[in-house]
Amino acid sequence: MKAKHASQPAESADSARALGAAVGDIWKSMSGLNLPMQAVAKMQGDYLKQATDLWNGTLMHLQPDGARPDAKPLADRRFAAADWAANPAAAYTAQMYLLNARTLMQMAEAVEGDEKTRQRVRFAVQQWIDAVSPANFLALNPEAQRKALDTQGESIAAGMRQLWDDLQKGQVSQTDTTVFEVGRNVATTEGSVVFENELFQLIEYKPLSARVHELPVLFIPPCINKFYIMDLQPDNSLIRYTVEQGHRVFVVSWRNPDKSLAAKTWDDYIEQGPIRAIEVVQAITGQDRFNMLGFCVGGTIIATALAVLAARGQQPATSLTLLTTLLDFEHTGILDVFVDEPSVQLREMTIGEQSPSGPGLLKGKELATTFSFLRPNDLVWNYVVGNYLKGEAPPPFDLLYWNGDATNLPGPMYCWYLRHTYLQNELKQPGKLIVCGEKIDLGRVEAPVFIYASREDHIVPWTAAYGSTRIMQGKKRFVLGASGHIAGVINPPSKNKRNYWTHDKLPATAEEWFDSATEKPGSWWTDWSGWLKGHAGKQVPAPKAPGNRQYKPIEPAPGRYVKAKA
Repeated sequence: MKAKHASQPAESADSARALGAAVGDIWKSMSGLNLPMQAVAKMQGDYLKQATDLWNGTLMHLQPDGARPDAKPLADRRFAAADWAANPAAAYTAQMYLLNARTLMQMAEAVEGDEKTRQRVRFAVQQWIDAVSPANFLALNPEAQRKALDTQGESIAAGMRQLWDDLQKGQVSQTDTTVFEVGRNVATTEGSVVFENELFQLIEYKPLSARVHELPVLFIPPCINKFYIMDLQPDNSLIRYTVEQGHRVFVVSWRNPDKSLAAKTWDDYIEQGPIRAIEVVQAITGQDRFNMLGFCVGGTIIATALAVLAARGQQPATSLTLLTTLLDFEHTGILDVFVDEPSVQLREMTIGEQSPSGPGLLKGKELATTFSFLRPNDLVWNYVVGNYLKGEAPPPFDLLYWNGDATNLPGPMYCWYLRHTYLQNELKQPGKLIVCGEKIDLGRVEAPVFIYASREDHIVPWTAAYGSTRIMQGKKRFVLGASGHIAGVINPPSKNKRNYWTHDKLPATAEEWFDSATEKPGSWWTDWSGWLKGHAGKQVPAPKAPGNRQYKPIEPAPGRYVKAKA
């Protein structure tokens, strides 16, 4: 028995040496970068000391039966299961991995150079660190090994079946997609499609009260995802909640582009998208001005459309709500690592208008994969371990079902957006861009604006969203919610979860705003609802039927477009 226990740390030492060699490989690859030698020397000294302490601690705590009764779970949730702490070899491997990971990130942080280079080094190193976690390998994961023994190998067989299925689908399964169906148990709020063109369908939702506010509200969702993130289930549907508050609600449902739409441009999306939707809502309701809401890229799109209309002498927005939206692209967080002149030119030459073979599509699966690897431990490796190593089918989860329901984008439209916003940050510059034949200036949009951001948003950093308060000139309200890009937005009051911050004044910087903000429990929806009510006009009898003589119902919500797969 003693020989067996002696071999476990020896095997762990081999694993640690392998991880250490990997650290050396990364070190060599970073050798061309400018690293301060004094800091490097300190890191090397600290690393050797901590590695020695870990090895000595493992030998000291080794018990005759191979267990560590006093072992405490590791703080990292990948190694939190009792199997890791109880197994000396596994515990040592995990702790050496975490030490190596910390050291590599310290090296990445120490790189001297411009911020873009530093961001890319940090991102690349973090991707590598997450990929080589011992939890991701059956030979190093005691939790998966125990399950294989307990199930007599069935967990491994199930994992292989799920791996094969995912290879056929071309993506890692994050949820049980067979449980959900759009229109059956997601996107179920009652309504009718009252207009469609080649880019979108317009849905009018059935009122849930005898009287409604006089001025309707038009939702513009992001075109890089499907609109039903705002209508997942009745109890977490922002659309249904808005209808319940007595508003007449219209929502744009973008078409999932196929090859026939591959040549569509940003101008096409603005003119044939929100501008056309505004015209239809005006015709159906008889209201020249009403409330509008944009979510993520949808907020960028509707703000651009309103700037085009302002240049034409029109101000159709009574109010504008921007949810996790960028108008100032100076600080775009982790997405900045993907954008530079060569990468944009490559897109323009392969799927944009400059492509020798003609415009193409940015495929939805590519977008989905990119966004997943922004949070690889949560959205990739977590499912690799659960699905394949443990043979556990992912549970049904409506948000992750939506997350996997990918959408394509026309190449020219995407390339314009990439160059003029993320790369050149021109949207915020008055008169810099010509869209739909008009020089646009966001500052000419006269509507009051409600700006919402999520504090832990890795796609639209909340401090960047705060920049919109310096661009839009109407009366503004800024509200900050807890959690991330999606979970922060989809936070219904009925759940009584999370919190949000408000402040009636708008200091020069986001940090100053937060320092003086008031924290409140629960959902930001109630704050927004109260604000929107003040811009929605008087109560009038609810319409008896959707649409009108000119725009008759085409089909029930959620319509055909949202059901099309990428």
